[in-house]
Amino acid sequence: MATDFDVIVIGEGVAGLTAAGELAQGGLKVATMEAQIFGGLILNINELDPAPAGATSGAEFASSLVEAAANAGVESINEPVTGLEVADGTVKVLTDGGARTARGVVIASGARIKRLGIPGESEFEGKGVSQCADCDGPMYQNETAVVVGGGDSALQEALVLAQYCKEVRLVHRGAAFDAQAHFQQAVTAQPKIKTTFSAEVTAVGGGQMVEKVALKHADGRSEDVPCAGLFAYAGLAANAEFLPDTVKRDASGRVTANDKLETGLPGVWAAGAVRSGCGGLIDDAIADGKKAAAEIRARLA
Repeated sequence: MATDFDVIVIGEGVAGLTAAGELAQGGLKVATMEAQIFGGLILNINELDPAPAGATSGAEFASSLVEAAANAGVESINEPVTGLEVADGTVKVLTDGGARTARGVVIASGARIKRLGIPGESEFEGKGVSQCADCDGPMYQNETAVVVGGGDSALQEALVLAQYCKEVRLVHRGAAFDAQAHFQQAVTAQPKIKTTFSAEVTAVGGGQMVEKVALKHADGRSEDVPCAGLFAYAGLAANAEFLPDTVKRDASGRVTANDKLETGLPGVWAAGAVRSGCGGLIDDAIADGKKAAAEIRARLA
């Protein structure tokens, strides 16, 4: 059966663009499908650490991947995917506007920053609640901001905010950070960052804009922290809701795949942050994209 493409890659983040470029360079007819803007989470990072060769910002690196994919002949389709179907060796990618077919599909739809799910969070979105310190940091000049999380992203964003804020309150529910040692050292050395362990933000309050957040400490104490902004980096949620139940996920919702990155659905591979077991570094996403492309080329050639 004739198909529209040899391979469709769902998602234009680092893993997806890497896979698409590699596949097209191998002579396959490839399309990428993206619901929003290319680049994924990396797009909002002004200073990559570690930085890939030839790029310092996330936008710069993502743009280079898009350009490389386009030069290799990849067709970019800006439509959200709503489902997948497999029949007779063909994978059908569904959108609200119709369907496109391929011999193989790479799920590289990435992940999004989790919401805290607390009172006031959605009401103050864009009014002091943000998920991008690089984007919004200058708005908090000489203000106090609260950052939630203990991983690399939380500490990196706290360091960004410290360039503008008079104080950054870094709140982590654990007793110690999970971030890489050099980020922890940088946070410790930054006098504007005040760390609070074993506590959670339980609510956001204010008038027209964020004015405070409520903390609950592990010992039962409650505390209101006056602030102008809340930045939460408490983990990622996989963008996998559009997938059928036949594509298995782990307990966190990430897609499970074998050592060849094949899912349980024939002709469908998974790569990048949406895949269970993929690390959180740029190099991990690049490696996944390259591995998926190599496995697919071997299968479809």
